[in-house]
Amino acid sequence: MLLLLLGIIVLHVAVLVLLFVSTIVSQWIVGNGHATDLWQNCSTSSSGNIRHCFSSSANEWLQSVQATMILSIIFSVMSLFLFFCQLFTLTKGGRFYITGFFQILAGLCVMSAASIYTVRHPEWHLNSDYSYGFAYILAWVAFPLALLSGVIYVILRKRE
Repeated sequence: MLLLLLGIIVLHVAVLVLLFVSTIVSQWIVGNGHATDLWQNCSTSSSGNIRHCFSSSANEWLQSVQATMILSIIFSVMSLFLFFCQLFTLTKGGRFYITGFFQILAGLCVMSAASIYTVRHPEWHLNSDYSYGFAYILAWVAFPLALLSGVIYVILRKRE
């Protein structure tokens, strides 16, 4: 049972790291010496040094992507906190429904954010020389992992 709990905690922390990195790192779109994330657009020199950074546009869709990514982090942190609280207060045989619910919400939020970004990307960057960066891919990787850990929490029963 201890190994199962440790595995679930490691999966949850991995999802949290993926969510934090994908939200913070400036690599959602890359190409031609430019790197763009949810917060700013940066141009880099050939040596890799950042030259100029400007705030991202104030489009409503980009603000919704920012908000849902932040919500996914909040839900995932709340889920981890609730897991530890329920681990000590839940009766034997009880299920971690609330923990699983918040983790599934985190997965749905990150899926919504990445989907909106995918649909609206052509409007924002019409140049085809740009491609999706690793932070964008990490957001998509975090989606199924968050759903998986949420389902595991719902299935998990507390044992002694």
